[in-house]
Amino acid sequence: MSNQNTAPLSLEIPPAEKSILVLSGKGGVGKSTVAANLAISLSLQGYATGLLDTDFHGPSIPKLLGMEGTRLTSSDGKKLNPAELGSLKVISVDFMLGSRTDPVIWRGPMKMNVIKQLFEDVNWGKLDYMIVDCPPGTGDEPLSVSQLIPEPTGAVIVTTPQELSLSDVRRSIQFCRALKLPVLGVIENMSGFVCPHCGERTELFGSGGGEKMASEMEVPFLGRIPIEPEIVSSGDSGKPFVDHNRKSQFAKDFENIVTNIKEGAKEGAGPNI
Repeated sequence: MSNQNTAPLSLEIPPAEKSILVLSGKGGVGKSTVAANLAISLSLQGYATGLLDTDFHGPSIPKLLGMEGTRLTSSDGKKLNPAELGSLKVISVDFMLGSRTDPVIWRGPMKMNVIKQLFEDVNWGKLDYMIVDCPPGTGDEPLSVSQLIPEPTGAVIVTTPQELSLSDVRRSIQFCRALKLPVLGVIENMSGFVCPHCGERTELFGSGGGEKMASEMEVPFLGRIPIEPEIVSSGDSGKPFVDHNRKSQFAKDFENIVTNIKEGAKEGAGPNI
């Protein structure tokens, strides 16, 4: 990887027909889980899909996909071959570290150049969708991605129902508007818990806050994802939930969300973005 500190220019060619950033205003809302399952879902539907993990300081994608310890290869000594999970192509800085405990200590310009190289110096091939998992907040990585990709399709923003998360999501929406990045919609994660024994629903973090906030900010609401204990074990074991639990209610709810994302990507994010 280059150590030059020059700011990257826009890519000459978009990395995919449709490029979607997955954002969150704060950490701990399940953003990477959503990004991983979104990419898996699209690939299972037959779309040529790439998943780029730009969370350099806390890459979660390899763990969620059961790809820890993967090392990248090169066919020509110039470009890297992405790791593959079925038909899904995946790149994470985690694949390039000597150890999972190695810290990534990079300033902004270095991050920007590395992100550009992860687009340009990887054999992605022809993709229908590129899903980019960005770190929480509105810092260097989402800024670099949104500026590098010519006319990105839009952003999906993940939140939890409580106000602490929602206030940060409002900043993410304003961030997208400042960059003229369409907001495809908001996903409310951890929206209620249904007891697997008695069926009683408990709103651990409240419910409906994401939908209300989306309405107030005049952006689409994509749907709710309930707390599902098996998602935790699925992520820890590296088995994407939508792939290994396709008949579950979560998978059905998530498929509806994916349909809403695809429709938003097709039609645009609306007049207020």
